[in-house]
Formats: sequence, C-alpha cells, structure tokens
Amino acid sequence: MSMPQRRGRRGRFARETALAAFIISSALAAIPAAAAEKDPVFTSRGDLAIRGYDPVAYFTEGKAVKGDKDFTLGWQGADWRFASAGNREAFSEHPEKYAPQYGGYCAWAVSRNYTAPTDPDAFTVVNGKLYLNYNKRVMRQWLEDRDRNIEQADENWPAVLEE
Repeated sequence: MSMPQRRGRRGRFARETALAAFIISSALAAIPAAAAEKDPVFTSRGDLAIRGYDPVAYFTEGKAVKGDKDFTLGWQGADWRFASAGNREAFSEHPEKYAPQYGGYCAWAVSRNYTAPTDPDAFTVVNGKLYLNYNKRVMRQWLEDRDRNIEQADENWPAVLEE
C-alpha cells in the first residue's frame, strides 16, 4: 500500500471517528434533560397505564381487574384499559374521578418526594380516590400514617416529576 493511500485512510478514519464522537456526545447530553422530566402518568409496556388494569373496577368491584385491549382509551398520553365498554365510558366521562392519584406512581414514594412504579394489586381507595403503591409491603407502610402520607404526597405532586 502506498503512502498516499495510508494517509487517505487515516484521514477518513479520523473524520469518521470525530463524527461518531460528536453523535454520541450529543445523544448523551440529551439524556439528563429527558431523564429529569417524567411522564405525568406512570406507564409500563409502552404507554399502558396501571399495567393494563381497569381503573374503574377499583371503585365498582373493590379489586384489581385486568382490562381488555378491546376496551382501550387514550388519556394524558397513556393507554387505559377497561374490563367493559361501560367502564371505558364511565372513565371517558370523568377520568379524574377514576384515575389513580399522582399519575399512578407509588403514593408512598411521592410522599417521600420521589417516584416509583406500582403494583396494581397494592391499592387503597380513600375518600373516593385511588392510591397505588409499589407493592403490598410498601402499601402497609403507607397505611400506617395514611392521612399524613396523602398530605405530604399532595404537597410534592406534581413537582416531584421534575426531580
């Protein structure tokens, strides 16, 4: 291989390396900004709210009921599933009545000024509002001082999303 071919390859390699470094550093620079802004609704598996459970059923049946993909409704950037067309209709008429507090993030975590995912089976309905927790153990902790935890979480929400 002649000397001019080596220099050409080195030059091209240097330009490609510089371009790759620029692209990677630009992508990494964007991560902290994106990570600092959490969605107003906790979602899983894409944009699925409450892991696909029916928010209306917590009130009408007193338990976590898996929703059906045939009864889906988009609200606040998330897909909400329901066990029936009637539940979907009730939610569409009054979503704030049925949607979990704090966007479906863990109520105990929000009371401590951070967010955490939730387990649909770790729930409580208090004064007509749905609260979800990370798991049943955390739910028991949250219930030990429930009213104070709700008060503290109300103070932290929605600013906790910016943390």
